Amino acid sequence: MNYPNKIKKEFHKNVNYANRGMDLENIINDTNTYLLEKDLAVIYKKPTPIGVVKVSYENNHQIINKAYFATESTLDYNGLYKGKYVEFDAKSTKSKTSFPLSNIHPHQIEHIRNIIRHGGIVFLIIEMNSNFYLLNGPDLINFIDNYSRKSIPFTYIEKNSYLLEYNYLKGLNYLKYVDIIGGIE
Repeated sequence: MNYPNKIKKEFHKNVNYANRGMDLENIINDTNTYLLEKDLAVIYKKPTPIGVVKVSYENNHQIINKAYFATESTLDYNGLYKGKYVEFDAKSTKSKTSFPLSNIHPHQIEHIRNIIRHGGIVFLIIEMNSNFYLLNGPDLINFIDNYSRKSIPFTYIEKNSYLLEYNYLKGLNYLKYVDIIGGIE
């Protein structure tokens, strides 16, 4: 920006992507609490596996001062619904035109393939363009195997995903579509 007397100032916007998906995760956590309270499903967020190196004690509380990721985590959520194993991940993107495949780590893709091979129900819940979409695992793998793109176009997501409705009291209605993709009656 140019000010009088030839003073120049530059402004830099600090962008922090660290908690980009936290709102989505909070919505899903609230949804899963509702599902558990209504005895509809038992689905939990999996903790990130860490190894503790250093701990201190303050006011009768243990505080982790140094830790490391013990193993690569798989997907965010897993559990049971009508006797079927369910596992899924929550992903958010600010892009309006595509979902970057770099948001899914290679070990997660391999894990999705394993769940499919063993008959489990696996999917992504994607927050994109102010909406929530459920992309079935086999449709994700189909895209990865048959297209050489680094991102999934929004048109593919619109065509091959389920648009999830959000209710303030009940959360995201993803179980409605788990019934469909899992062949559950």
